[in-house]
Amino acid sequence: MTRITMIDGHPDPDPARFVHGLGDAYAAGAEAGVHEVRRIDIGALDFPILRSEKEWHETEPVAAIRHAQTDIRWADHLVILYPLWLGDMPALLKAFLEQVLRPGFAIDEAAAGAQAKLLTGRSARIIVTMGMPAPLYRFFYRAPSLRSLRRNLLNFVGVRPVRASIIGSVERSAERRQKWLQEVRLLGEAAR
Repeated sequence: MTRITMIDGHPDPDPARFVHGLGDAYAAGAEAGVHEVRRIDIGALDFPILRSEKEWHETEPVAAIRHAQTDIRWADHLVILYPLWLGDMPALLKAFLEQVLRPGFAIDEAAAGAQAKLLTGRSARIIVTMGMPAPLYRFFYRAPSLRSLRRNLLNFVGVRPVRASIIGSVERSAERRQKWLQEVRLLGEAAR
């Protein structure tokens, strides 16, 4: 059994958003595969945006962020889902990650190298949706938001391996959406 914490990074809590459906499919697959799932829906959270380095270092996270940290610490595997907005993750997801991945929780600023990475031992799956075709994003644009999230955040705090699913042309057809929902459900069953 794998302990999975899913971070649904769509800022709009409307259940009709495809990212939420993908999260539901992954969770259903994981639970069918006898894995345990906790879910963080950032669109439903209330937390401030950090505005200075001093705040990042010296202020205590609000309750919603502390609960998210507890769920992330508990997990063996993280799943982060988000829609591509203006070529990147939505600002609310970025603000959430800035709040969560603080010194003392995700990094030890007094340590060096691997010792500084406090989330070592966890793997991750990133699922990104977008209107453009996935190969265009991956090969022509070289997937900048995905590369940044993998290298500059998750690997930096010790999370690896980090696998990714890029789901493009999401508005194209209901049939393609159903195919993706099924594929994501299978990823959940395998806890990948």
